Formats: sequence, C-alpha cells, structure tokens
Amino acid sequence: MAPVFGKRLRKATVTTAVAAAAVAALAASQAPGVATTTDQPRDEWAADTAPPPDGDSATGNSPYYTDLPPLESPVPPSGKPGGGAKGDAEAGLPATVLDAYKKAETAVRTAKPGCNLPWQLLAAIGKVESGQARGGRVDDDGTTLTPILGPVLDGNGFAKITDTDGGAFDGDTTHDRAVGPMQFIPSTWASSGKDGNGDGKKDPNNIYDAALAAAHYLCGNGRDLAVKADLNAAILSYNQSTEYLNTVLSWLEYYRKGTHEIPDGTGQLPGDRSDNRPQRPGPSTPPSTLPDTSTPVEREGKYTPPARGGSEKPGDGGSQKPGPQKPKPPKPPKPPKPSPQDQVAGLENAGPKKLTATAGDAFERRAVVRAEDRSGRGVPKAKIRFTISGKTDTRFEGGVRSVTVTTNAEGKAVSPTLKAGETTGEFTVRALVVSRYLDQVNVGGEVTARQADAVVRTSDKPLTCVAGQAFAERVEVEATYKDKPAAGVAATATMVKSKDGPLANDKGPYFKDAAGKPVRTLKGLKTDADGKLLLPKMYADDAAGTYLLRIVTEGGGTLLVELKVTAPATDEPSESPSSTPSGSASPSTSASPSA
Repeated sequence: MAPVFGKRLRKATVTTAVAAAAVAALAASQAPGVATTTDQPRDEWAADTAPPPDGDSATGNSPYYTDLPPLESPVPPSGKPGGGAKGDAEAGLPATVLDAYKKAETAVRTAKPGCNLPWQLLAAIGKVESGQARGGRVDDDGTTLTPILGPVLDGNGFAKITDTDGGAFDGDTTHDRAVGPMQFIPSTWASSGKDGNGDGKKDPNNIYDAALAAAHYLCGNGRDLAVKADLNAAILSYNQSTEYLNTVLSWLEYYRKGTHEIPDGTGQLPGDRSDNRPQRPGPSTPPSTLPDTSTPVEREGKYTPPARGGSEKPGDGGSQKPGPQKPKPPKPPKPPKPSPQDQVAGLENAGPKKLTATAGDAFERRAVVRAEDRSGRGVPKAKIRFTISGKTDTRFEGGVRSVTVTTNAEGKAVSPTLKAGETTGEFTVRALVVSRYLDQVNVGGEVTARQADAVVRTSDKPLTCVAGQAFAERVEVEATYKDKPAAGVAATATMVKSKDGPLANDKGPYFKDAAGKPVRTLKGLKTDADGKLLLPKMYADDAAGTYLLRIVTEGGGTLLVELKVTAPATDEPSESPSSTPSGSASPSTSASPSA
C-alpha cells in the first residue's frame, strides 16, 4: 500500500490532549540550536540558492504526515528482546539517511556559518515529509528504491500547480507533485536542487542531494536558525501551515533528546493517515519490506521458583508441585541522566562588553560566557558555540567564524583569540548553548583603522623647482604610531593654500593623474610595511613662490612640507660696440705723414 499523507489545514487524528501535551513539552524544553560536526564538505556543496519569494514553499504546501512523537524521551535499545523505552523505534534513523543529514549540516555550516542549522531539523522535516525516505529504503548511493511522490496538486483538496517540468521529475505532464524524501516540487527543485553525493547530478530522489538542498533552502534569506523567529520562518517557508510548524518542532525536540542508527530499510513509517481523499496510483512500498508494527512486542519476563517447604506427595520425586505463578512486571528503564546542555538554564556574559582592535591586529581580550543552572551555579562540560557575525573579516584562530568550546569547572567558556582583518567596522560575537534554544549572549566588537600619530620626512633636502618644470626630488615620509612604524595607514596629500586651512591651492605645484592632468589632492594613499610613503613626482606651473604640501594620516599624524618655485632665469642683453679697442686707430683719424 502506498503511504498516505495527512492534509494541511485539516484536523489531524490526534487527540487535543496529546497535541497539547506535545506542544507543552516543546515549550518547556525549547527548540534546539546547533549540533557540532567538523567534516569538510565537497566543493559543490558551497553553492547557495535563496528560497522563493513569500507565498511559495519548497513543497507547494503538499500533504504531510501528521503523527506526533512519543511523549517519552528516547532511550537507545538495551540489546535485550523488548529492551528500551516506548518510542525507541521512532528514535531510530536509517544509517544512510542519518549520514545524509549530518553531511548536509556540515556543508551548510561552511557555506553559511551564521545559519546554525542542526541536522535534527532535517531529520524532523524528513520524518513528516516521507517517513525518513520510507524507513530508509535507499540504495548504497542514497537514491530511493522507488520514487516517492506526493498527491497530484490539481486543486482538488490541495493546491493547484500546473506542470512545470514536463513530467521530468514527477512523471506528470499536467500537474506537479512533490518529489523525493524531502518532497520538493519540481519548480523549487529547479532553483534549489543540489548535488550532495558528488555524482554530478541533482536528483530529488537522492537523500544526499535532497538533504543538502533542504539545508540551503532553510538557511536562505540570511536566517540564523539559533534564533527562534528565524527557525519558525524557515520551517514555514518549507510549508505554510501552523500545524506543520508545530509538528516539525515536536519532532525536532524529540530527535534532539536522542537518536540512534538503524539499518537501512528497517525504519517505521508514520501511521497517521487522516487524509481521506482518494490517492492517485503511484509507486507503492511492498509491505514485506517494512517491519510489521501491528503486533506489540512483549517485554522479557522473569520466572521465580516457589519457596521450598510443605508436604511432598508420593511419586513426585521429592519436588514441590508449583502452583500458578504470576510473572513480575519488567522494571521500567532508568531515565537518562541529563546532559550538561540540558542542565543549562541560561548564559551570562562573564567577559568584556565590547572587543576592540586595530585592523590587522589580534584582539587583546576574548569573549567569555558562563553557563548557569536554575540555581545560578556554573554548569561544567556544557558545549557553547561562539559565532562571529557582521561585515568585517574578523576571525577566530585558524580563520574560522564559528567554534565550539566546552565550559570549565566554573561553567565558563572562553572564545579563542580573535584576529582583526583589514575591513573596519562593527561586528558581534554571539554565544549560545549547542542544541538548545536559550537566550544568547551578544558581545559587540569593532575593528578600527590603522593609525599613525606622527609623520616626518625621510630627507631634509630642500624641495625647489623652476617654474614650468618638474621637481627633481620626490617627497618620502615615514609614519609612526607610539614611536613604532605604522604600516598600512591611510594618508592624504594636499597642496594647500595656507598652513591653517584645508583648502586645496589652485596654483603652484601639482601632481598628475592617470590621464596626465594636474591634481592637487591625492587620496587613498597607504604606508608600506615599514611605515613609509613615497609620493608621486611633482610639477610646477608658471607661478613662482613658496607653497605648502600637507600630509595627513589616519590617527592624526600631520606634516607640512615647504615647496619653493623660482622664476625662470632671463638671458642677459648682448653689449653693443661703443669704443675702439686699444691699440687700434680711429677710423676718422689718419696717420700724419712724416716730416
């Protein structure tokens, strides 16, 4: 028989008391935050596609399973017949399906480190959408043994979505159907599909592909799933139904409390088939491939022999005839010991309220939080995730933006050292308890620009130039901060009219831009690794005189450089002949003849 789904916005076949109890349990324990895995993703997992606009959903609001999880916390099987607590079967996740969820979480943590997606959310959605790929009926590559198709979305009791894929994914050329273990409609898969198993294909029927696509879809629009509002918005973007939201949140909390791996194909399908609309024929699941859950499993009992005593009858071999014995009921399993995460009632900031550093430098202080129980005592061994958000390139040691730290004996968690990048501005270090939804601690931070408090010339040679020519010397300066070379400091050079004013001069020396045109202000300059700055070549126009060049650095370092422009030399007029050279006769005088 093909699995039948519950219908959105239709009353589910669960009692009001059970539903209320499940929601109350969820509210008491809060929704989860982050799980921790550190495997490196495949390259193709780094791509991202945002969800469709409001009004659409990943599934086209297709039907889903409406079963709620057991109220008892899951307990791993004991290994004995009937061992474990009620609901343990529901906590078992097929091995390949579980692996796909965890790999998708790892991949999206690298691609979107601020999303904080827990793999248990994928498991919760996979439960209500397909019963974990029909109990894990997948091959070694993660592809379902038979396609999983939702009802035809023809508007008859469901949404009406006409065909968008020519039947390529769902086999229907008239209307669309949700496809695969995560139940994407073809139009959403076309924009959000992923290749999760590295085979070069994007197949909605493959659990690795579908889980990775769901992870990116839920993390779209910059959502942080550690924030309750974003978590709710992500789930509703998958299916716009309050009942769907509450059902997924219930399974999310259940899986967060504990799961275990089971062989593929042995998982249980949800049993709630509250939707009465006749389903169109589709691929069915052979009953023989799924475990029979109609007969309850009896727990192992114990036989206690009767006490010796009383009379013995002849022929009984000296043994006492036992009477009817009532087996003792099995002892209930001991509840699991609360994990350190479950003991945490809140986080408190135990370090600086703000972190500051200059671009390129390490921060002197680190973020510190304290995990406390309801009595205000510190909780040791609790896992705290620190995440950097904001537009700066500040990172923790190792160049990561997110890291998990375990609290010490006092309940304190100290973040690794932070290193400021070159991008200035504000950022936030967010601390939250892993796998819990509790109020997070936000520590503000700021990266300031590199600074210099002094600027001097590296040479004392006068800078002079003849009008209309170029200066022979270029101006070189050295910037320092607290008497140390200031590298990478921004600077501006301006030919100013006066030493007290910022206005640029309109005559005298100038620089040239890329097109060769005169400019008298240079911006965007930066000192080198030694704190030095060499200005471009300078030129002089025809106006002679004494001029000033002002160099100002980030941080207030200022230097005035004097530039002199002299008038060009004029040629001396040649001397005209006005006297007769000595020893020569005047042309008007003739020698007198000798007497």
